[in-house]
Amino acid sequence: MRQAVLNDQRIAKGEPVEEKVEEDRVWVWPDLVYVELICLVLCSVALIVWSIVLKAPLEQPANAAATPNPSKAPWYFLGLQEMLVYFDPWLAGVVLPSLIIVGLMAIPYIDTNPKGNGYYTFKERKAEITIFLFGFVVLWSSLIVLGTFLRGPNWNFFGPFEYWDIHKLEALTNVNLSEYIWLRGLGVGMPSHWLIRELPGILIVLFYVFGLPVVFARTVFKRYYEKLGPTRFYVTAFLFLSMLSLPVKMLARWLFNLKYVVAIGELFFNI
Repeated sequence: MRQAVLNDQRIAKGEPVEEKVEEDRVWVWPDLVYVELICLVLCSVALIVWSIVLKAPLEQPANAAATPNPSKAPWYFLGLQEMLVYFDPWLAGVVLPSLIIVGLMAIPYIDTNPKGNGYYTFKERKAEITIFLFGFVVLWSSLIVLGTFLRGPNWNFFGPFEYWDIHKLEALTNVNLSEYIWLRGLGVGMPSHWLIRELPGILIVLFYVFGLPVVFARTVFKRYYEKLGPTRFYVTAFLFLSMLSLPVKMLARWLFNLKYVVAIGELFFNI
């Protein structure tokens, strides 16, 4: 980011970016190799000291009859495990990770802007860099930190220095959207057929996936629609809304105890 800001300042002054100035280049050998070697040595020393100081003894062999509490995935999968709190396994474990991979693969085909190729810049790539940093830092990295340090026994939430009490019980009742609408909103009983019961949630999901991109194309993102064209814009909008579905669902759970927008237990289908 520092290099990008410096290049933005040079471009504003009408000067070439630093990557195009020959005398300002850093050669791979010996400059870069020496820096990487020093970083390798320092990181190795830090890891060795950490492994000696940190109390992490080997435990007994795994026992299929005794599940540890909390039972956590490796740190690099804790983001996915945290997502299971808010989504069904088919969404958190299959659909959303697949969309992450597909979205990263689709970037070169969606974003054909030649600016920023071969040099660092932020002003010329504000939207792209901001969206990527939001997805990586705010969503992915924060979920790993949350699952590593703030989730304890029974996957309860604990403060940074709070004792992990295995007997901690939180009075929490999660409610589906259909219950909010029929029982609390309209004050009537739940319809017996799943289609009528979940119709409001289904309509909300359909509007979120198919309606919002059309609204965006005609209003706030009209310029991007004209720039990208229909196909690339709607693919981008779908991936963007899929990414936003995670913080939206998290906030809905934290603020309103909303469990599922669509809960079709008869078909084992929940969103």
